[in-house]
Amino acid sequence: MRKSPVAPNVSMEFLASKCEGFSGADMTELCQRATKAAIRESIAAEDERKKLMNDGGDDVAMEMDDPVPVITRSHFEEALANARTSVTVYDLKKFEDFKMKFDPAYAAKVGGVQRAAINWPDDNASQF
Repeated sequence: MRKSPVAPNVSMEFLASKCEGFSGADMTELCQRATKAAIRESIAAEDERKKLMNDGGDDVAMEMDDPVPVITRSHFEEALANARTSVTVYDLKKFEDFKMKFDPAYAAKVGGVQRAAINWPDDNASQF
C-alpha cells in the first residue's frame, strides 16, 4: 500500500487488528481487493461522467472531480466482507511444533527451555 493513495482516516494498525490469523498473502489479497473496489467505483463514476457529457451536460461533467481519489474505509470494509484466512489453526499448530523442535533459539524464547551453558577454557592449549 506504499504507493497506493489511502484515505488519511484509514488506520493500518486497526485494520491489521481485524485480521487475526491472516498470512502475509492474505493481507496482500485484502489490500488488492480494496484497491480493486476503489478502481471499480472510479470507473463507474467515469462512465456516469461520460453519460452526462453525451446527454448535453458538458459543463457539469467537466467540473466533476474524481470521486474516488483514495482507497477509503468502505473499500476495506467491502474487502474484509469477502476475506478469509488461507492457513488453518491446525496448520499453524504444526508449524509451531516444527519450529519448537528444530529451532533451539525459538524454543528457548517461547518454551522457556534453557540450553546448558558451556564453560569454554580461557586458552586454546587443549585444542590439539
